[in-house]
Amino acid sequence: MQTKYFIYNAAIALTCVTMAAQSDACTGITMTAKDKSVIVARTVDWSGSKMNNIYVVSPRGHTEQSLLPDGKKGGMKFTAKYGFVGLGMQQPEFVVDGTNEAGLSAALFYFPEFGKYRPYSATASDKSLSDFQVVSWILSRFSTIDELEAAIDNVRIINIDPTASTVHWRITEPGGRQVVLEVIDGVPTFYENPIGTLTNAPGFKWHMTNLDNYVNLTPGRAGPTIFGPIKLRSLSNGTGLLGLPGDFSSPSRFVRASFLKTYSIQQDTGPDTAMQAFHILNNFDVPFGTSYKVGAAPFDMLSATQWTIATDLANHVIYYHTMYNRTIRRIDMNNIDFESVPFQYHPLDNSPTETILDAKIN
Repeated sequence: MQTKYFIYNAAIALTCVTMAAQSDACTGITMTAKDKSVIVARTVDWSGSKMNNIYVVSPRGHTEQSLLPDGKKGGMKFTAKYGFVGLGMQQPEFVVDGTNEAGLSAALFYFPEFGKYRPYSATASDKSLSDFQVVSWILSRFSTIDELEAAIDNVRIINIDPTASTVHWRITEPGGRQVVLEVIDGVPTFYENPIGTLTNAPGFKWHMTNLDNYVNLTPGRAGPTIFGPIKLRSLSNGTGLLGLPGDFSSPSRFVRASFLKTYSIQQDTGPDTAMQAFHILNNFDVPFGTSYKVGAAPFDMLSATQWTIATDLANHVIYYHTMYNRTIRRIDMNNIDFESVPFQYHPLDNSPTETILDAKIN
C-alpha cells in the first residue's frame, strides 16, 4: 500500500483533465446473465500520456474534499456512508469507474463539446465538486439512483480547469436500472438507459436516435436475394451486419457496441458474462497509432486503451486487465471489511510487462 498522497497542486490536479482531453474513445456496455446478474463493463482510453493507473479501496467514514480550480482543496466535503472500490488515475480522488458495497456502480466518460457546467463561484465553494470526483461522491454516499437524483441539485459540479471539456456519467443499480447523467447548460439531467451502452459525445439521446439509422442490420447471413435475372448470395457468414460501422468515432462505437452486446449469446452466470464482456470489448481496443496523424504520435505506447474493467454487481466482484498485462485480475469486494479497512490505493500493474506462459510440450 502506498502511504503517501500525491502532492496537491494545480499542475498535478489538472493532469487527468488534460490527458482525458487527448482521447475520447471510452466504450461502455451492460449485460445481464440468465441468473439475473448484471455486468457493467467498459474500456478506458487515453492517448495523451501513459497514465498512473490505480485502484482505490475506500472505507466507510472516509472523508474527501473536492479540489478547486486553483488545484487546492477547499470545495465540498463528503464522508462515506458506503465503502467502495474503484479504478482511477493519477490521484486517489480521481476514480473513473467503481462500485460500492451496496452494489451501486458509477463511471465517468469523456463528453467533449456538448456538456456545460456552471462556472465556479468562490461563494459556492462548499457546494462545489470537481467532475473527476463525482464518482467517488456517488459511491460514498448513495445506494440507489433515486437517492442520487434527490441530492444532485445540492451540488455544483465544476471543472478543475475551466478551459477543459466535460464528462458524463453512467450509474447502475444491481437490479439493472441504469441512467446517464449529463450536465447541460449547468443543469444536471438524467436519462434512463435501456440499451446499456455509453460512449462519448454527442449526447445520449442523440445516440439513441442514431440507432434508428441501422434498422436494417441483423445477425447471421443475409440473402439470398433475387436480383433481376440472377441470384445474389452471401460470400460469408455475418453479412447481415454489413454496414455496421467499424471506425473509432463515438457514434460508430455506440452503434457497434449496442449490436454486439445485444446479439451475443446470453451466459448463465455473472462470472461467465463478465468474461464475455471482455471478449466484446476487445473489438474496441484502440491501436495507439490511430489516435494521431501518421508520424505525429508524441511517444510510443502499446494501446490507447489503457485498461478494461468488467464488474459483477450481483456478486460484488471487479475484474480488469491493462494494456501491459491482459491477464484478468480480480478484486472480490466480499473479502473486504469496509468498516475497518484503511483507505488505500495501488497501481494496476506492478510492472509494465505481459504475463506470458510457455505451452507444455511433452
